[in-house]
Amino acid sequence: MADSHDPVAAMKTTILPVDTGRITHIKATPSDDLLDDLEIHLNDTEDAQHIRYAASQLKTSNIPVAFPTETVYGLGADATRSSAVQGIYKAKQRPADNPLIVHFASLKQLRDVLRPNAVQTNGHGNDDPLPTIYHPLIQRFWPGPLTIILPNPSKSVLAPEVTAGLSTFGARIPANVLALALIKFADVPVAAPSANASTKPSPTAAEHVKFDLDGRIETIVDGGLCEVGVESTVVDGLSSPPMILRPGGVSLEQLRTSPGWENVRIGYKNSAEEKPKAPGMKYRHYSPKAKVVLYESEANAPSWEDIKEYGKVGMISTRCWRVDHSNASALVTKKHYDNANGQTAPEIHEETTKGFARLIANTLHATPVSRKGIMLHRLTRPGGSGIELFDLALGPDTAGIARGVFAALRELDRVDVDVILVEGIDEAEGSTAAAVMNRLRKAAEVNVPG
Repeated sequence: MADSHDPVAAMKTTILPVDTGRITHIKATPSDDLLDDLEIHLNDTEDAQHIRYAASQLKTSNIPVAFPTETVYGLGADATRSSAVQGIYKAKQRPADNPLIVHFASLKQLRDVLRPNAVQTNGHGNDDPLPTIYHPLIQRFWPGPLTIILPNPSKSVLAPEVTAGLSTFGARIPANVLALALIKFADVPVAAPSANASTKPSPTAAEHVKFDLDGRIETIVDGGLCEVGVESTVVDGLSSPPMILRPGGVSLEQLRTSPGWENVRIGYKNSAEEKPKAPGMKYRHYSPKAKVVLYESEANAPSWEDIKEYGKVGMISTRCWRVDHSNASALVTKKHYDNANGQTAPEIHEETTKGFARLIANTLHATPVSRKGIMLHRLTRPGGSGIELFDLALGPDTAGIARGVFAALRELDRVDVDVILVEGIDEAEGSTAAAVMNRLRKAAEVNVPG
Protein backbone atom coordinates (compact mmCIF):
# COMPACT_ATOMS: atom_id res chain seq x y z
CA MET A 1 0.00 0.00 0.00
CA ALA A 2 1.23 3.52 -0.74
CA ASP A 3 2.61 5.65 2.07
CA SER A 4 -0.02 8.06 3.37
CA HIS A 5 2.45 10.96 3.06
CA ASP A 6 3.12 10.24 -0.61
CA PRO A 7 1.00 12.49 -2.90
CA VAL A 8 0.26 9.55 -5.20
CA ALA A 9 -1.37 7.78 -2.25
CA ALA A 10 -4.45 9.98 -2.67
CA MET A 11 -5.24 8.50 -6.08
CA LYS A 12 -8.36 6.42 -6.51
CA THR A 13 -7.56 3.20 -8.36
CA THR A 14 -10.36 1.97 -10.63
CA ILE A 15 -10.65 -1.41 -12.31
CA LEU A 16 -12.24 -1.22 -15.77
CA PRO A 17 -13.52 -4.63 -16.98
CA VAL A 18 -13.21 -5.31 -20.71
CA ASP A 19 -14.56 -8.25 -22.69
CA THR A 20 -12.66 -8.04 -25.98
CA GLY A 21 -15.18 -10.34 -27.63
CA ARG A 22 -17.72 -7.51 -27.47
CA ILE A 23 -15.70 -4.61 -28.75
CA THR A 24 -13.36 -5.21 -31.62
CA HIS A 25 -13.04 -6.12 -35.23
CA ILE A 26 -9.41 -6.62 -36.18
CA LYS A 27 -7.87 -6.89 -39.61
CA ALA A 28 -4.18 -7.25 -40.46
CA THR A 29 -2.98 -4.99 -43.24
CA PRO A 30 -1.77 -7.11 -46.22
CA SER A 31 2.02 -7.26 -46.24
CA ASP A 32 4.95 -9.63 -46.43
CA ASP A 33 4.78 -9.66 -42.63
CA LEU A 34 2.08 -11.19 -40.47
CA LEU A 35 1.44 -8.04 -38.50
CA ASP A 36 2.83 -5.15 -40.50
CA ASP A 37 -0.11 -3.04 -39.38
CA LEU A 38 -3.55 -3.43 -37.85
CA GLU A 39 -7.03 -2.09 -38.37
CA ILE A 40 -9.05 -2.19 -35.14
CA HIS A 41 -12.64 -1.02 -34.95
CA LEU A 42 -14.42 -0.31 -31.67
CA ASN A 43 -18.18 -0.27 -31.26
CA ASP A 44 -20.20 1.80 -28.79
CA THR A 45 -20.26 -0.64 -25.88
CA GLU A 46 -19.10 0.21 -22.37
CA ASP A 47 -16.15 -2.16 -22.90
CA ALA A 48 -15.04 -0.14 -25.92
CA GLN A 49 -15.37 3.09 -23.95
CA HIS A 50 -13.05 1.64 -21.32
CA ILE A 51 -10.42 0.95 -23.98
CA ARG A 52 -10.72 4.46 -25.44
CA TYR A 53 -10.39 5.98 -21.97
CA ALA A 54 -7.35 3.88 -21.02
CA ALA A 55 -5.70 4.56 -24.40
CA SER A 56 -6.20 8.30 -23.89
CA GLN A 57 -4.51 8.02 -20.49
CA LEU A 58 -1.58 6.14 -22.02
CA LYS A 59 -1.12 8.88 -24.59
CA THR A 60 -1.51 11.95 -22.37
CA SER A 61 -1.07 11.11 -18.67
CA ASN A 62 2.07 10.77 -16.59
CA ILE A 63 0.35 8.15 -14.45
CA PRO A 64 0.80 4.63 -15.90
CA VAL A 65 -2.06 2.31 -16.84
CA ALA A 66 -2.15 -1.40 -15.97
CA PHE A 67 -3.40 -3.81 -18.64
CA PRO A 68 -3.21 -7.53 -19.44
CA THR A 69 -0.96 -9.23 -21.94
CA GLU A 70 -0.79 -12.95 -22.66
CA THR A 71 2.19 -13.23 -20.27
CA VAL A 72 1.45 -11.07 -17.19
CA TYR A 73 -0.23 -7.71 -16.50
CA GLY A 74 1.88 -4.78 -17.64
CA LEU A 75 2.19 -1.24 -16.26
CA GLY A 76 2.25 0.94 -19.36
CA ALA A 77 3.20 4.49 -20.24
CA ASP A 78 4.12 6.44 -23.37
CA ALA A 79 7.68 5.32 -24.07
CA THR A 80 8.50 8.61 -25.82
CA ARG A 81 7.86 10.90 -22.82
CA SER A 82 10.28 10.98 -19.89
CA SER A 83 7.63 12.23 -17.47
CA ALA A 84 5.38 9.29 -18.34
CA VAL A 85 8.14 6.68 -18.04
CA GLN A 86 9.24 8.17 -14.73
CA GLY A 87 5.69 7.51 -13.56
CA ILE A 88 6.30 3.78 -14.00
CA TYR A 89 9.41 3.82 -11.81
CA LYS A 90 7.58 5.89 -9.20
CA ALA A 91 4.53 3.63 -9.04
CA LYS A 92 6.58 0.42 -8.90
CA GLN A 93 9.37 1.90 -6.74
CA ARG A 94 11.70 0.24 -9.23
CA PRO A 95 15.44 0.94 -9.63
CA ALA A 96 16.03 3.27 -12.57
CA ASP A 97 18.93 1.18 -13.92
CA ASN A 98 16.59 -1.68 -14.85
CA PRO A 99 15.60 -1.28 -18.55
CA LEU A 100 11.99 -1.46 -19.73
CA ILE A 101 10.52 -3.48 -22.60
CA VAL A 102 8.65 -1.42 -25.21
CA HIS A 103 5.41 -2.87 -26.59
CA PHE A 104 4.13 -2.22 -30.10
CA ALA A 105 0.88 -2.89 -31.95
CA SER A 106 2.52 -3.56 -35.32
CA LEU A 107 5.80 -3.82 -37.18
CA LYS A 108 5.08 -0.49 -38.86
CA GLN A 109 4.96 1.20 -35.47
CA LEU A 110 8.23 -0.46 -34.46
CA ARG A 111 9.94 0.51 -37.73
CA ASP A 112 8.85 4.12 -37.19
CA VAL A 113 10.81 4.10 -33.92
CA LEU A 114 13.87 2.46 -35.49
CA ARG A 115 13.78 4.88 -38.42
CA PRO A 116 12.64 8.13 -36.75
CA ASN A 117 13.60 10.51 -39.58
CA ALA A 118 12.68 8.38 -42.58
CA VAL A 119 9.62 8.76 -44.78
CA GLN A 120 7.47 5.70 -44.09
CA THR A 121 5.82 3.64 -46.80
CA ASN A 122 3.54 0.62 -46.76
CA GLY A 123 5.90 -2.33 -46.31
CA HIS A 124 9.57 -2.08 -45.43
CA GLY A 125 11.34 -2.17 -48.79
CA ASN A 126 15.06 -2.90 -48.96
CA ASP A 127 16.11 -0.68 -46.09
CA ASP A 128 14.37 -2.55 -43.31
CA PRO A 129 15.71 -1.22 -39.97
CA LEU A 130 14.91 -4.56 -38.31
CA PRO A 131 18.14 -6.61 -38.26
CA THR A 132 17.92 -9.60 -40.59
CA ILE A 133 18.77 -12.00 -37.75
CA TYR A 134 15.34 -11.34 -36.24
CA HIS A 135 13.21 -11.87 -39.36
CA PRO A 136 12.72 -15.64 -38.83
CA LEU A 137 11.71 -15.06 -35.20
CA ILE A 138 9.29 -12.27 -36.07
CA GLN A 139 7.60 -14.36 -38.73
CA ARG A 140 7.28 -17.33 -36.40
CA PHE A 141 6.72 -15.95 -32.90
CA TRP A 142 5.14 -12.50 -33.22
CA PRO A 143 2.73 -11.52 -31.92
CA GLY A 144 3.69 -13.52 -28.85
CA PRO A 145 5.84 -13.92 -25.72
CA LEU A 146 9.18 -12.98 -27.30
CA THR A 147 11.21 -9.80 -26.74
CA ILE A 148 14.08 -8.88 -29.06
CA ILE A 149 17.00 -6.56 -28.26
CA LEU A 150 17.36 -3.82 -30.88
CA PRO A 151 19.79 -0.92 -31.44
CA ASN A 152 18.43 2.40 -30.23
CA PRO A 153 18.77 5.05 -32.97
CA SER A 154 21.10 7.98 -32.32
CA LYS A 155 18.16 10.40 -32.52
CA SER A 156 15.76 8.07 -30.76
CA VAL A 157 12.20 9.07 -29.96
CA LEU A 158 12.33 6.83 -26.88
CA ALA A 159 12.74 8.50 -23.51
CA PRO A 160 16.22 7.87 -22.04
CA GLU A 161 14.63 6.30 -18.94
CA VAL A 162 13.42 3.38 -21.09
CA THR A 163 16.92 2.13 -21.90
CA ALA A 164 18.55 2.83 -18.50
CA GLY A 165 21.62 4.21 -20.27
CA LEU A 166 22.02 1.37 -22.78
CA SER A 167 22.46 1.75 -26.53
CA THR A 168 19.77 -0.91 -27.05
CA PHE A 169 16.15 -1.54 -26.06
CA GLY A 170 13.84 -4.53 -25.84
CA ALA A 171 10.76 -4.69 -28.09
CA ARG A 172 7.82 -7.04 -28.49
CA ILE A 173 4.35 -7.27 -30.01
CA PRO A 174 2.01 -8.93 -27.51
CA ALA A 175 -0.49 -11.62 -28.49
CA ASN A 176 -3.37 -10.12 -26.54
CA VAL A 177 -6.19 -8.35 -28.35
CA LEU A 178 -6.83 -5.91 -25.53
CA ALA A 179 -3.17 -4.94 -25.29
CA LEU A 180 -2.93 -4.47 -29.06
CA ALA A 181 -6.07 -2.32 -29.07
CA LEU A 182 -4.77 -0.09 -26.27
CA ILE A 183 -1.41 0.45 -27.97
CA LYS A 184 -3.04 1.01 -31.35
CA PHE A 185 -5.51 3.65 -30.07
CA ALA A 186 -2.91 5.34 -27.87
CA ASP A 187 -0.80 5.61 -31.05
CA VAL A 188 2.45 5.56 -29.08
CA PRO A 189 4.96 2.83 -28.25
CA VAL A 190 4.24 1.67 -24.70
CA ALA A 191 6.92 0.92 -22.12
CA ALA A 192 5.46 -1.73 -19.84
CA PRO A 193 7.19 -3.77 -17.14
CA SER A 194 5.06 -6.10 -15.01
CA ALA A 195 2.36 -4.25 -13.03
CA ASN A 196 3.56 -5.16 -9.55
CA ALA A 197 5.46 -3.43 -6.80
CA SER A 198 9.17 -3.89 -7.46
CA THR A 199 10.54 -7.29 -6.28
CA LYS A 200 7.02 -8.72 -5.71
CA PRO A 201 5.50 -11.65 -7.66
CA SER A 202 4.32 -10.69 -11.13
CA PRO A 203 0.56 -10.15 -11.48
CA THR A 204 -1.55 -12.53 -13.56
CA ALA A 205 -4.93 -11.04 -12.57
CA ALA A 206 -6.28 -7.52 -12.10
CA GLU A 207 -6.76 -8.11 -8.37
CA HIS A 208 -3.01 -8.75 -8.01
CA VAL A 209 -2.30 -5.34 -9.54
CA LYS A 210 -4.82 -3.68 -7.22
CA PHE A 211 -3.25 -5.33 -4.18
CA ASP A 212 0.23 -3.98 -5.03
CA LEU A 213 -0.51 -0.61 -6.64
CA ASP A 214 -3.78 0.57 -5.07
CA GLY A 215 -3.47 4.34 -4.63
CA ARG A 216 -0.40 4.55 -6.88
CA ILE A 217 -2.14 4.36 -10.26
CA GLU A 218 -5.58 5.40 -11.48
CA THR A 219 -6.59 2.71 -13.97
CA ILE A 220 -6.41 -1.06 -14.21
CA VAL A 221 -7.89 -2.58 -17.36
CA ASP A 222 -9.24 -6.00 -16.39
CA GLY A 223 -9.09 -8.49 -19.25
CA GLY A 224 -9.19 -11.62 -17.07
CA LEU A 225 -6.43 -14.07 -16.23
CA CYS A 226 -3.22 -14.15 -18.27
CA GLU A 227 -2.76 -17.25 -20.42
CA VAL A 228 1.01 -17.81 -20.09
CA GLY A 229 1.70 -16.63 -16.54
CA VAL A 230 5.44 -15.87 -16.88
CA GLU A 231 7.08 -13.04 -18.77
CA SER A 232 8.37 -13.18 -22.33
CA THR A 233 11.59 -14.78 -23.49
CA VAL A 234 14.21 -12.08 -24.14
CA VAL A 235 16.78 -12.71 -26.88
CA ASP A 236 19.80 -10.75 -28.08
CA GLY A 237 20.54 -11.32 -31.76
CA LEU A 238 23.04 -8.45 -31.84
CA SER A 239 25.62 -10.56 -30.03
CA SER A 240 27.59 -13.43 -31.56
CA PRO A 241 26.46 -16.05 -30.93
CA PRO A 242 22.87 -14.95 -30.16
CA MET A 243 21.91 -15.14 -26.49
CA ILE A 244 18.79 -15.83 -24.42
CA LEU A 245 18.81 -13.17 -21.69
CA ARG A 246 15.63 -14.34 -19.97
CA PRO A 247 13.70 -17.62 -20.39
CA GLY A 248 9.98 -17.43 -21.11
CA GLY A 249 7.29 -18.57 -23.50
CA VAL A 250 9.58 -19.37 -26.46
CA SER A 251 11.96 -22.25 -25.85
CA LEU A 252 15.64 -22.73 -26.56
CA GLU A 253 14.67 -25.67 -28.78
CA GLN A 254 12.21 -23.56 -30.79
CA LEU A 255 14.77 -20.82 -31.26
CA ARG A 256 17.39 -23.28 -32.49
CA THR A 257 15.10 -24.48 -35.27
CA SER A 258 14.96 -20.92 -36.65
CA PRO A 259 17.51 -19.92 -39.34
CA GLY A 260 20.44 -18.06 -37.81
CA TRP A 261 19.61 -19.20 -34.28
CA GLU A 262 21.01 -22.73 -34.40
CA ASN A 263 23.79 -21.82 -31.95
CA VAL A 264 21.84 -19.60 -29.56
CA ARG A 265 23.28 -19.70 -26.03
CA ILE A 266 21.86 -19.20 -22.54
CA GLY A 267 22.98 -15.88 -21.06
CA TYR A 268 20.90 -15.56 -17.92
CA LYS A 269 22.35 -18.06 -15.43
CA ASN A 270 24.13 -16.40 -12.50
CA SER A 271 23.80 -13.05 -14.25
CA ALA A 272 24.23 -9.88 -12.20
CA GLU A 273 25.39 -7.43 -14.84
CA GLU A 274 26.08 -3.85 -13.80
CA LYS A 275 24.03 -2.72 -16.80
CA PRO A 276 21.56 -5.53 -17.53
CA LYS A 277 20.24 -5.67 -21.11
CA ALA A 278 16.93 -7.17 -20.00
CA PRO A 279 14.64 -6.90 -16.97
CA GLY A 280 15.20 -9.47 -14.27
CA MET A 281 18.93 -9.96 -14.84
CA LYS A 282 20.31 -7.97 -11.90
CA TYR A 283 17.94 -7.73 -8.95
CA ARG A 284 16.03 -10.17 -6.79
CA HIS A 285 12.48 -10.47 -8.09
CA TYR A 286 9.12 -12.19 -7.67
CA SER A 287 9.37 -12.34 -3.86
CA PRO A 288 6.40 -12.43 -1.48
CA LYS A 289 6.64 -11.18 2.12
CA ALA A 290 7.25 -14.67 3.47
CA LYS A 291 10.61 -16.38 3.23
CA VAL A 292 10.74 -18.66 0.17
CA VAL A 293 12.63 -21.96 0.23
CA LEU A 294 12.97 -23.62 -3.18
CA TYR A 295 13.61 -27.34 -3.41
CA GLU A 296 15.20 -28.33 -6.70
CA SER A 297 13.46 -31.16 -8.55
CA GLU A 298 15.84 -33.87 -7.25
CA ALA A 299 15.99 -32.60 -3.65
CA ASN A 300 14.58 -34.55 -0.73
CA ALA A 301 11.10 -33.52 0.39
CA PRO A 302 10.81 -31.12 3.39
CA SER A 303 11.16 -32.62 6.85
CA TRP A 304 10.10 -31.53 10.32
CA GLU A 305 13.64 -30.28 10.85
CA ASP A 306 13.19 -27.84 7.97
CA ILE A 307 10.26 -26.04 9.62
CA LYS A 308 10.98 -26.42 13.33
CA GLU A 309 11.13 -22.65 13.90
CA TYR A 310 7.85 -21.79 12.14
CA GLY A 311 4.21 -21.88 13.24
CA LYS A 312 2.50 -21.24 9.90
CA VAL A 313 3.98 -22.88 6.83
CA GLY A 314 2.94 -22.47 3.19
CA MET A 315 3.68 -25.18 0.65
CA ILE A 316 3.45 -25.05 -3.15
CA SER A 317 3.45 -28.63 -4.43
CA THR A 318 3.64 -29.65 -8.08
CA ARG A 319 4.56 -33.17 -9.17
CA CYS A 320 5.39 -35.35 -6.18
CA TRP A 321 4.96 -33.77 -2.75
CA ARG A 322 2.21 -34.99 -0.49
CA VAL A 323 1.52 -34.27 3.17
CA ASP A 324 1.93 -37.52 5.09
CA HIS A 325 -0.17 -37.71 8.27
CA SER A 326 0.82 -41.31 8.92
CA ASN A 327 4.56 -40.72 9.20
CA ALA A 328 5.76 -39.30 12.50
CA SER A 329 9.25 -38.57 11.15
CA ALA A 330 8.38 -36.98 7.80
CA LEU A 331 6.41 -33.85 7.02
CA VAL A 332 6.08 -34.42 3.29
CA THR A 333 6.74 -37.51 1.18
CA LYS A 334 7.67 -37.59 -2.48
CA LYS A 335 4.76 -39.44 -4.04
CA HIS A 336 2.60 -38.82 -7.03
CA TYR A 337 -0.81 -37.54 -6.07
CA ASP A 338 -3.32 -40.37 -5.78
CA ASN A 339 -7.07 -40.22 -5.74
CA ALA A 340 -9.30 -42.06 -3.29
CA ASN A 341 -9.03 -45.27 -5.33
CA GLY A 342 -5.25 -45.31 -5.28
CA GLN A 343 -5.00 -44.43 -8.96
CA THR A 344 -2.88 -41.72 -10.50
CA ALA A 345 -4.91 -38.54 -10.50
CA PRO A 346 -5.85 -36.99 -13.85
CA GLU A 347 -4.18 -33.85 -15.07
CA ILE A 348 -5.91 -30.55 -14.40
CA HIS A 349 -8.57 -29.57 -16.91
CA GLU A 350 -8.79 -26.14 -18.52
CA GLU A 351 -12.01 -25.29 -16.67
CA THR A 352 -10.14 -25.27 -13.35
CA THR A 353 -9.12 -21.62 -13.68
CA LYS A 354 -6.27 -22.14 -16.11
CA GLY A 355 -4.48 -24.67 -13.99
CA PHE A 356 -4.61 -22.72 -10.72
CA ALA A 357 -6.32 -25.44 -8.73
CA ARG A 358 -5.34 -28.49 -6.74
CA LEU A 359 -5.65 -32.15 -7.64
CA ILE A 360 -8.20 -34.02 -5.59
CA ALA A 361 -6.05 -36.12 -3.28
CA ASN A 362 -6.88 -38.63 -0.57
CA THR A 363 -5.55 -36.34 2.13
CA LEU A 364 -6.59 -36.79 5.76
CA HIS A 365 -7.47 -34.00 8.19
CA ALA A 366 -7.41 -31.31 5.50
CA THR A 367 -9.80 -28.38 5.48
CA PRO A 368 -10.22 -25.99 2.53
CA VAL A 369 -9.64 -22.43 3.74
CA SER A 370 -9.63 -20.49 0.48
CA ARG A 371 -11.40 -20.38 -2.86
CA LYS A 372 -7.92 -20.47 -4.36
CA GLY A 373 -7.45 -24.16 -3.63
CA ILE A 374 -5.42 -23.98 -0.41
CA MET A 375 -5.76 -26.95 1.94
CA LEU A 376 -5.09 -26.43 5.66
CA HIS A 377 -3.39 -29.27 7.58
CA ARG A 378 -3.18 -28.98 11.37
CA LEU A 379 -0.23 -31.15 12.26
CA THR A 380 1.52 -32.15 15.48
CA ARG A 381 5.30 -32.04 15.52
CA PRO A 382 7.35 -34.81 17.08
CA GLY A 383 7.38 -33.73 20.73
CA GLY A 384 3.85 -32.39 20.79
CA SER A 385 3.81 -28.82 19.45
CA GLY A 386 1.58 -28.00 16.50
CA ILE A 387 1.83 -26.18 13.18
CA GLU A 388 -0.56 -25.06 10.47
CA LEU A 389 0.47 -26.15 6.98
CA PHE A 390 -1.24 -24.43 4.03
CA ASP A 391 -0.86 -26.66 0.99
CA LEU A 392 -1.49 -25.16 -2.45
CA ALA A 393 -1.15 -27.86 -5.09
CA LEU A 394 -0.65 -26.62 -8.65
CA GLY A 395 -0.70 -30.11 -10.15
CA PRO A 396 1.69 -31.80 -12.58
CA ASP A 397 1.01 -29.83 -15.78
CA THR A 398 3.94 -27.52 -16.60
CA ALA A 399 1.77 -24.90 -18.30
CA GLY A 400 -0.58 -24.93 -15.31
CA ILE A 401 2.35 -24.47 -12.94
CA ALA A 402 3.55 -21.48 -14.97
CA ARG A 403 0.09 -19.91 -14.96
CA GLY A 404 -0.35 -20.41 -11.24
CA VAL A 405 3.04 -19.97 -9.60
CA PHE A 406 2.95 -16.18 -9.08
CA ALA A 407 -0.65 -16.31 -7.89
CA ALA A 408 0.24 -19.14 -5.51
CA LEU A 409 2.98 -17.06 -3.88
CA ARG A 410 0.52 -14.21 -3.46
CA GLU A 411 -2.27 -16.36 -2.00
CA LEU A 412 0.00 -17.91 0.61
CA ASP A 413 1.17 -14.42 1.57
CA ARG A 414 -2.46 -13.49 2.15
CA VAL A 415 -2.86 -16.15 4.82
CA ASP A 416 0.26 -14.75 6.54
CA VAL A 417 2.50 -17.80 6.49
CA ASP A 418 6.01 -17.48 7.90
CA VAL A 419 7.73 -19.48 5.18
CA ILE A 420 6.80 -20.90 1.76
CA LEU A 421 8.27 -24.24 0.69
CA VAL A 422 8.21 -24.74 -3.09
CA GLU A 423 8.56 -28.02 -4.98
CA GLY A 424 10.67 -27.23 -8.03
CA ILE A 425 10.45 -28.90 -11.42
CA ASP A 426 13.12 -30.06 -13.86
CA GLU A 427 14.17 -27.06 -15.96
CA ALA A 428 15.50 -29.41 -18.65
CA GLU A 429 11.92 -30.22 -19.64
CA GLY A 430 11.70 -27.14 -21.84
CA SER A 431 11.32 -23.37 -21.93
CA THR A 432 8.27 -23.14 -19.70
CA ALA A 433 9.90 -25.20 -16.96
CA ALA A 434 13.13 -23.19 -17.33
CA ALA A 435 11.17 -19.94 -17.03
CA VAL A 436 9.36 -21.15 -13.91
CA MET A 437 12.61 -22.20 -12.22
CA ASN A 438 14.35 -18.96 -13.25
CA ARG A 439 11.61 -16.93 -11.53
CA LEU A 440 11.52 -19.16 -8.45
CA ARG A 441 15.29 -18.95 -7.97
CA LYS A 442 15.03 -15.17 -8.00
CA ALA A 443 12.19 -15.31 -5.46
CA ALA A 444 13.91 -17.74 -3.08
CA GLU A 445 16.00 -16.80 -0.06
CA VAL A 446 17.12 -20.42 0.30
CA ASN A 447 17.71 -22.95 -2.46
CA VAL A 448 17.83 -26.65 -1.54
CA PRO A 449 19.90 -28.49 -4.17
CA GLY A 450 19.09 -31.91 -5.60
